[in-house]
Amino acid sequence: MDALTVIKRCAEEQRTIGGLAFLLEAENDGTAEADVVARVEQMLEVMEKAAVHALEKPVRSVSGLTGGDAFRYRGYQQAGLSLMGELPSLAMAYALSSSETNAAMGRIVACPTAGSCGILPAALFSVAKVKNLPRHKLVDAFLAAGVVGMIIDEHASLAGAQGGCQAECGSAAAMAAAAVTEMLDGTPEQCFNAAAIAIKNTLGLVCDPVAGLVEIPCIKRNVGGVMNALSAADLALAGVQSYIPFDDAVDAMNRVGNAMPAALRETALGGLATTETGKRMMEQVFGERK
Repeated sequence: MDALTVIKRCAEEQRTIGGLAFLLEAENDGTAEADVVARVEQMLEVMEKAAVHALEKPVRSVSGLTGGDAFRYRGYQQAGLSLMGELPSLAMAYALSSSETNAAMGRIVACPTAGSCGILPAALFSVAKVKNLPRHKLVDAFLAAGVVGMIIDEHASLAGAQGGCQAECGSAAAMAAAAVTEMLDGTPEQCFNAAAIAIKNTLGLVCDPVAGLVEIPCIKRNVGGVMNALSAADLALAGVQSYIPFDDAVDAMNRVGNAMPAALRETALGGLATTETGKRMMEQVFGERK
């Protein structure tokens, strides 16, 4: 499956991408629409709890390297000091909270991976809250994100070990961009324009976890990822098109990922992980340096 096929089927069935997902589920394994909704609602509930968990109290990671930033930023935001507007600052807070919850071994939804788990929920819940959208909009948007992720997985990769962080935070941003566009009644073409823009903004992003842990720089990359997603959706909804179509952008992501050296693909042997500070953190946690 590719974006052109999805767009064509959406036109034929007179459905959005999220609406088409119900048909795809039925075709693939016979899942009834009500069962799909119930399953999505379960995942949304987990995502929503993770998005606020670390805002209510400081949460520390198991390693002790990170934590407390979501709580700190939420206080700054609530004091009216943020440079951002209501929606982007809320999205940043949710992204931090979800990622810190993951680092503390809390319950999250890997969407598409644990390292990028904060991007989609931050986008979904911030837009839904500020725009006061009904719950069914979240369900459809989540399903639209799933279709985008499925295409990326089929033609490139969602794994940092294979494609670098462009495959994790980049894919999550593309999924979130399409989801937000769908939530705000964008067309399937606009959804894929948003996703393409998001991918282009992260093309070549390396995966370089300090000490091999999904904390540094992963947590703050989730903040950057949701900002990427929101800006891409905003452009697409304004009618801005991606000159490079989504399918071509995914193909480029795949080729770039294959060209990356192993040191930049989640091995902690390159990038930020090999800075002097990164090495000290490795020693702090494991008592050794790579």
